[in-house]
Amino acid sequence: MKFIHISDVHLGASPDADRKWGADRAKEIEETFYQILNICEEEQVDLLLIAGDLYDAPPTEEMLHELDERLKNLSVTKTVLLAGSHDYIAEDSVQSGFRFQSRTVLLPRDKTTNAYLKDINTCVTGYSYGRPEYTERILETINPGKTGAINILLGYGGDANHMPFRKEVLARKGFQYIALGNLHKPAHILKNRMAFSGSPEPLSCLETGRRGYIFGEITDGGSKITWRPINKRSYVNFSIELTPERSLEAVTEAIEHQILKLGYDNIYRITLKGKVAKRTVIDFAKLEERYNIYDITDRTLCESDETILLQNNEKNLIGRFITDVNENPNIDDEIRRKTLQYGLEALKTAGDR
Repeated sequence: MKFIHISDVHLGASPDADRKWGADRAKEIEETFYQILNICEEEQVDLLLIAGDLYDAPPTEEMLHELDERLKNLSVTKTVLLAGSHDYIAEDSVQSGFRFQSRTVLLPRDKTTNAYLKDINTCVTGYSYGRPEYTERILETINPGKTGAINILLGYGGDANHMPFRKEVLARKGFQYIALGNLHKPAHILKNRMAFSGSPEPLSCLETGRRGYIFGEITDGGSKITWRPINKRSYVNFSIELTPERSLEAVTEAIEHQILKLGYDNIYRITLKGKVAKRTVIDFAKLEERYNIYDITDRTLCESDETILLQNNEKNLIGRFITDVNENPNIDDEIRRKTLQYGLEALKTAGDR
């Protein structure tokens, strides 16, 4: 039995709506989800598991009809989904009364439910959210739903406010696979048996790295899963080292070179580090017009800053650090410079006095 496991798609979300790429991000979330549906069809996947937060908010009837039409195009794949904390099923919501025409099961709110799919002898058990938060350990109370079948637990949780659980408790339940949602970063919890798929697209500048989905297969020999990246672009952080000798043009060229190396379409947060000859404001307007730059943080130290810092912090940790490094006879000038640079960056960032 072949399956794909996704979660936290957040259809309808608009990350970075106030940025020039904001409109593209909203479209890309949809496009990536539809691409996953295409993969289901191309690879004749038996089961699509959606572990919560398919939508960024409870969907409208129109949104559910559109989803149903998309899922009806799958010739083999059946879909089982549950509602998470963002798209929870309120008592009077359209989700409660919606009837899918596709081979789709939306698990009902506020109760453990088994969806048995006879032709693939698979029982998917889960618990849809009827409200945004559950502090109870509900997932730990759920057991496999059908003896002699492939049993899968579909769950959304893992933190204090969203069905917290202990992985060792779930591991003992006897499910062939546990498909989890809520954590946007992919995480393989128990080899081939329990995982967070993570979101198919990153949803904020704090969500760095690739995003994707899980492809799995369950046979008589057991379960095997593979995480596959799919996101159209990533949030990427990198830093550029400045020196007093380095020109502003060279700094700009270094940033541009790094962006082209890492990927033109990605969204970047850039940190300037090192030491500069004098305190100046660098104009990055042309770079920001050309590339997707979320922000540029200046953590450089001006050569005159050291003297001022020592004068203003003579009796605290920063002052003692500068004095100790400068008076150490066992380090050369280059090591002294880097020690002061990195140490002061750390102290200034932490605000430690």
